[in-house]
Amino acid sequence: MNTITLQPFALYIAILGLGGTLAAQNDLNLPDVSQAAAVKQQIALTDITIKYHRPLVNGRKIWGGLVPYGKVWRAGANENTTIDFSDAVSVEGKPLAKGTYGLHMIPNPDSWTIIFSKTNTAWGSYSYDQKEDALRVDVKPRPLAENKEALEFDFEDLKPTSAAVTLKWEKVGVPFTVSINDADQTLENIRAQLKGRGQFTWQALDEGAQFCLTRKINLDEALGWADASIQNEERFDNLSTKADILKALNRPDEAKTAWNHALEIAKAPQLYTYGRQLQNQKRGAEAKAILPARQMMRSRHKLPLPQMRRSKASRR
Repeated sequence: MNTITLQPFALYIAILGLGGTLAAQNDLNLPDVSQAAAVKQQIALTDITIKYHRPLVNGRKIWGGLVPYGKVWRAGANENTTIDFSDAVSVEGKPLAKGTYGLHMIPNPDSWTIIFSKTNTAWGSYSYDQKEDALRVDVKPRPLAENKEALEFDFEDLKPTSAAVTLKWEKVGVPFTVSINDADQTLENIRAQLKGRGQFTWQALDEGAQFCLTRKINLDEALGWADASIQNEERFDNLSTKADILKALNRPDEAKTAWNHALEIAKAPQLYTYGRQLQNQKRGAEAKAILPARQMMRSRHKLPLPQMRRSKASRR
């Protein structure tokens, strides 16, 4: 029978390895003291998602104590706090590509540095490397009216194209503004949708044309969408869209031709809705010009006054 004899050092390594294996096998999935959280906000079509852990004050001195001034901090607890942008954004006016970033901060009494790191899988800020920064911005902290026992991230000052992302803990709030280019990003989204089944309907193409028209952007592209919409199904809606685009392109003769044809096929409710849209756009004189044609149609067909309806374009 063969006998294996281990040297003392090799025996020590074997026992140590076995102990580590047993310990790993006995790890339990227990609640974190600093509980995990996530918060999400959509600005136009852009999603912003923050994942973090929420440490408690628990009677401790936070700023300049548990969280030292002048040093990189994980902006939370446990794993790296992360922030994800589904599209390119601007943070405090500086561009930042879409993606998921490790979120770190350097606190000071009067100014904080917000750091977006290309590394988003670290444990805390222990392995943070400034060479991996995607962006740094400086912001001002502000006092909170109420004490926040648990750290939290919040979205404040919501606007159509921006929001303030605010870290709140103890009696300090630290906001940084995230803004988007709504027109460019929505245009990209429209183009992608019109490569699908939207290209075969009059509504989707007309909505894309209306989006450009209301913002006075990409009018030549919008005219192409209006023509494609008319080709799918000729309606007052897309003919009037085409007329408005041609007018915006300073092509009055073509605009008049398209508008006259729109009037030929229009129904009283459509003229009413169109007139209301013009009023909403502060184009009162043009809206008044629609009224006689609508009244003439109502008397001709004895139609009741239609209920006011608003298109997607007028709701924007």
